Amino acid sequence: MAAAGDGPWLDEAAGRLVRPFTVSDGRTEPTIALDLMSQVMATGVTPLGYLGPEHAQALDLCRAPVPVAEVAAQLKLPAVVTKVLLSDLVDCGALTTKPPAYHHTPTDRSLLEAVLDGLRRQL
Repeated sequence: MAAAGDGPWLDEAAGRLVRPFTVSDGRTEPTIALDLMSQVMATGVTPLGYLGPEHAQALDLCRAPVPVAEVAAQLKLPAVVTKVLLSDLVDCGALTTKPPAYHHTPTDRSLLEAVLDGLRRQL
């Protein structure tokens, strides 16, 4: 039985009914460089043609700036598949992207400790 809001692609007992790489037509390379922390946001442009339900879900998640990693988590798809979907949407003008804005170096000890503390609180 599909969970509410999951649509026909998920089954509570079995999980995802379609293999993740089927969603990206087997593609594993996005057409643009996207970091997990890259911000993506919808432009308001409606994509021409049919892209698929996951593209529509991704676009819906990007109404406000959101990192690629968050979109992948919300879609419950591997990051590489999500990057392919998002790059499709950028290519058709439906999304815009910008690189992550690091206020600190990505290996800043205090930043890493804050992330670790947040993860521990989730467990």
